[in-house]
Amino acid sequence: MNVKRYLPILDWAPRYGRDQATSDMVAAVIVTVMLIPQSLAYALLAGLPAQVGLYASILPLVIYAIFGTSRTLSVGPVAVASLMTAAALAPIAEAGTSAYIAGAVLLAVMSGIMLTLMGVFRLGFLANFLSHPVISGFITASGIVIGASQLKHIFGVEASGHNLIEIIHAIGVSIGETNGYTLAIGVGAWAFLMLARKHVKPLLKGLGIKPRLADILAKTAPILAVVVTTLLAWFFNLDEKGVRLVGAVPSGLPEFTMPPLDTGLWSQLAVSALLISVVGFVESVSVGQTLAAKRRQRIDPDQELIGLGTANLGSGFSGGMPVTGGFSRSVVNFEAGAETPASGAYAAVGIALATLFLTPAIAYLPQATLAATIIVAVTTLIDLPALGRTYRYSRTDFGAMLATIVLTLVHSVEAGIIAGVALSIGLFLFRTSRPHCAVVGRVPGTEHFRNVLRHDVELCPKVTFLRVDESLYFANARFLEETVLDLITREPELTDVVLVCPAVNLVDASALESLEAINERLHDAGVRLHLSEVKGPVMDRLKGTEFLAHLAGRVFLSTFEAWQALTNKPDRMMCSK
Repeated sequence: MNVKRYLPILDWAPRYGRDQATSDMVAAVIVTVMLIPQSLAYALLAGLPAQVGLYASILPLVIYAIFGTSRTLSVGPVAVASLMTAAALAPIAEAGTSAYIAGAVLLAVMSGIMLTLMGVFRLGFLANFLSHPVISGFITASGIVIGASQLKHIFGVEASGHNLIEIIHAIGVSIGETNGYTLAIGVGAWAFLMLARKHVKPLLKGLGIKPRLADILAKTAPILAVVVTTLLAWFFNLDEKGVRLVGAVPSGLPEFTMPPLDTGLWSQLAVSALLISVVGFVESVSVGQTLAAKRRQRIDPDQELIGLGTANLGSGFSGGMPVTGGFSRSVVNFEAGAETPASGAYAAVGIALATLFLTPAIAYLPQATLAATIIVAVTTLIDLPALGRTYRYSRTDFGAMLATIVLTLVHSVEAGIIAGVALSIGLFLFRTSRPHCAVVGRVPGTEHFRNVLRHDVELCPKVTFLRVDESLYFANARFLEETVLDLITREPELTDVVLVCPAVNLVDASALESLEAINERLHDAGVRLHLSEVKGPVMDRLKGTEFLAHLAGRVFLSTFEAWQALTNKPDRMMCSK
């Protein structure tokens, strides 16, 4: 067994030097500053106490540094996973209760087990069944729901709901109870963060600061918002004026936590844990691959499953919540110059120090500030113009994307992602069940063959070349039969049919039976079936069957060879253009 495959740290740690350590520590400081408010905010989004977000940002980072393959991915709580956690736990218990926290721990452990097992059995390819339009639609809708769910903290009102309609209705009913101080803090923090995102970087560059450093400093704006509003809340005793604060946060490192062993609860949360796992994995791999490509590095998706799985196990057993790779902080980690996953471990030390020494100050942090931080962060997730781009390119993909968005907005995140998975698989089956088949002819004077409907080509009335542009399997086997039989019905002079197979990478058992049926029916009609350009692996499998022995025609290496053999006979020289 290749130990390095399961312990990527053995690949880079032996060569770890002082220069790399310096780069990693600098990046870790910057990421820590960014991660503290994010951890608090995403715990709030999930309906959990603030410390749970901090706990989920300590041990998972250390574990990922051991088992992960991305050099710059920063693991921790993220917006979409936090929203899905809240949606999964809402039917279980009231937000913030011990039962609710236990449910979050269980979700992290279950997600960790599922991801780790998927990695061990090399099932990373399963994430490919989620099409990009569906994922884009789900993330866009989730961003809208997340932003709407935080408006209650901006207004300082009581409002709850599991979808956009319920949230808007609840806020509308409670809007008259808006707390002016809370609204001022929330809107002020939001405006500052939006201005910082758009204008601070150009301003810093204008002052002579290098672009990379200016970008990093601009992304640390949330910590300034946290510090300022915390001081305001402390100095003016805003809690006495109705401003809701984070409240007392236990100091100290997380303790070992066992998830509840109630089998009924495990069963109830199984689907939610699987969805959180799949969506988190897709998000992490997308970010990891994008950043790795910029440095001509690569990540191993199957090992990433193990890295994320063990990180989630670490989060669960240390009292945290489900975690995955975050886009914004991973980009900051990359831009700050992180060289190895050790930067994540150093950031974990920073978060641990925060849980030891900063929790008294965190108690005065207004919830409206964290809500503003979340709203600004999720604006990068919302990509409504993608609907127009997808509609112009593919109506079917647009339909899947729109259905995912609508179901997520009006029903729930679970319904949206389940519909997305079902639609992705359904669209794949639909498209491949009716593979593109084209009658091709010879381009005059060449050995090339092209679609007769698109090019001026040579044809022969007694020989038809049918190119199959898809692998053959159970879903499209009958379609091929019908296509060939329809062809010989329309061509009464036909004596030979050649299936041109350059795009056929697979012929499963159902498709093999269809080929045998086609061969038999053509033979009964006085027509011979031939194959050309059959790929080696496909031919190897066909040689292990009786099909080739009963094939009425031949198997040709190339379509041109078939053309020469079947059209250069005295009774077949009447080929035309």
